[in-house]
Amino acid sequence: MKKILVTGGAGFIGSHTVVELLNFGYDVVIMDNFSNSKPECLNRIKRITNKNFIFYQTDMCDYEGVLKIFEECSPIDAVIHFAGFKAVGESVAKPLEYYSNNITGTLTLLHAMRASGCKKIVFSSSATVYGMNNPVPYKEEYQTSATNPYGYTKVMIEQILIDMCKAEGDFGAMLLRYFNPIGAHESGLIGEDPNGIPNNLLPYIAQVAAGKLEQLSIFGNDYDTPDGTGVRDYIHVVDLAKGHLSALEYILKNNGAQAVNLGTGKGSSVLEVVSAFENASHTKINKKFTPRRAGDIAACYADTAKAEKLFNWQAEKDINQMCADSWNFTRNNPDGL
Repeated sequence: MKKILVTGGAGFIGSHTVVELLNFGYDVVIMDNFSNSKPECLNRIKRITNKNFIFYQTDMCDYEGVLKIFEECSPIDAVIHFAGFKAVGESVAKPLEYYSNNITGTLTLLHAMRASGCKKIVFSSSATVYGMNNPVPYKEEYQTSATNPYGYTKVMIEQILIDMCKAEGDFGAMLLRYFNPIGAHESGLIGEDPNGIPNNLLPYIAQVAAGKLEQLSIFGNDYDTPDGTGVRDYIHVVDLAKGHLSALEYILKNNGAQAVNLGTGKGSSVLEVVSAFENASHTKINKKFTPRRAGDIAACYADTAKAEKLFNWQAEKDINQMCADSWNFTRNNPDGL
């Protein structure tokens, strides 16, 4: 079976993807520097799968360290690239750090791949590349843009990979634009475990339900949506992980760059998510409405036809299952991993 390097493999989406890779029979090499993840996650992956993998605690900006992985684990057949800073608000405050880490780190990885003859990559992109001016549902052929440095790092890395594929005919890149991953593994052993106060909706709701945070602030209740709150395309992290496997299978057999949405194709409002979480946790979520945040849009959801056509993938789990699995993880890990 082929050997896959997973950068950021101890993170939220990375760890769930590693589980699916191992269960499918791939040999897996994980690279992570634990800047936004925890070593315990690696033990949890082993408990879930009862399988082993190779691990390197390496920063993706360290060329010699990354090249060492390719040399010691040769041949690596493909890379699934999750590693990178990912907080939108922080990127506005620290643009140089975001551009330096995300773009320089990816360039370092690509140089090591080229030196080692590895020519296939699945890249963790984002729906943020659609900017603010495209109509929903978002289609892959729309023009890309961004509203913050984090989003622009995704736009730039996508362009780098597109240009590489044009320059090197046998290079293949999947640019997976996913929407709002939530949920957790059904075992309750791995899930979203952010450092500090969460930036994302679901872990914040979960910490309010667990009594660790006082209340949820909902930014805006006057959008042109059914209940006035923002609508987003929430996707279960396990569905998303399986989407990476489908994309990997495709790119191992094909060259060139393909941008593909991974979402459910349906939007849920903030209040709908809160209601589903209250049902899952049997807990009332204390909440308040606050003014809109600059740059937020009313609705964001995917056109998912390309993923289904290209590699026969579609999301299966609904918002109720996402919230139930998220609460199961929070309940089993009240202080995180």
